[in-house]
Amino acid sequence: MSTQGEAADPVPVRWRTAMEAALYGPDGFYVRPGGPGPAGHFRTSVHASPLYAGAVARLLRWVDAELGHPQGLDLVDVGAGRGELLTGVLGALPAEVAARVRPYAVERAERPDGLDPRIRWVPVPPEGTTGLLFANEWLDNVPLETAEDGRYVLVARDGTESPGPAVDGADLEWLERWWPGAGRAEIGRPRDEAWAGAVATVDRGLAVAVDYAHTREARPPYGTLTGFRGGREVPPVPDGSCDVTAHVALDACAGPEAVLLSQREALAALGVSGARPPLALASSDPAGYVRALASAGEAAELTARGGLGDFGWLVQPVGVSPWPA
Repeated sequence: MSTQGEAADPVPVRWRTAMEAALYGPDGFYVRPGGPGPAGHFRTSVHASPLYAGAVARLLRWVDAELGHPQGLDLVDVGAGRGELLTGVLGALPAEVAARVRPYAVERAERPDGLDPRIRWVPVPPEGTTGLLFANEWLDNVPLETAEDGRYVLVARDGTESPGPAVDGADLEWLERWWPGAGRAEIGRPRDEAWAGAVATVDRGLAVAVDYAHTREARPPYGTLTGFRGGREVPPVPDGSCDVTAHVALDACAGPEAVLLSQREALAALGVSGARPPLALASSDPAGYVRALASAGEAAELTARGGLGDFGWLVQPVGVSPWPA
């Protein structure tokens, strides 16, 4: 059993309880007043380039067309951080579409100052969504249990781990179905339930979850639980000082007619390409060439193999055609 830290807390708990307190409890990592939010500690696709918000805007326009251009078009950002993605998408939409959009930021932290007043700040997804529900790097922070050698892992506030009781019930069923034979694994059942609950709020439209992920055919043999602080990977110490996260078994979350894609595939379908601009443009339009070259560099980062391009996209249609068609 692996350990972190030098002294054990006298009251170890299971990892799901520890994550909940560390991330969302009083003074938790994600809800601490005045904190920088996710952007202060790690780089997501949202922060890497405005091309990402532009791609989500194009996806929303596809949903809008599928729905017949309704008078009210919902855009629900689950795990909205400080509202960066919603702000970018609203800015990338044509005025006619933006005027019909009802943007919701679903977040447990307090609303940040200076946010676009059109954005409604809510603690849970609204019921009856007609449009696009988008969850970028949300599921990896849904607290879950960790198991090792058939037993729950207990953890103290300083990160010291110890063996707990045998895994049983629904958790054991999940492991046997979705992650059999691992020495150490994260039990993704709470993520399955969280995603099913989010999808259930959509009346018509598309629900999309984007995260670093794995599938049953290629589960890591020793789990993925880790921490991040100040742009660096650190041990997952559940004391509120760092993010505590684990990769998502997106295939276990998927519902009927869901499509699983890599981010590289999804963004290519939405027109994001890392191809270099033609060299001839450097002579005819030098400034345009520089802009196109910068855009290609950002697109390359979003779609890179071994990086953001390997993220998983879980696309769940609700009363519309599967995407990409």
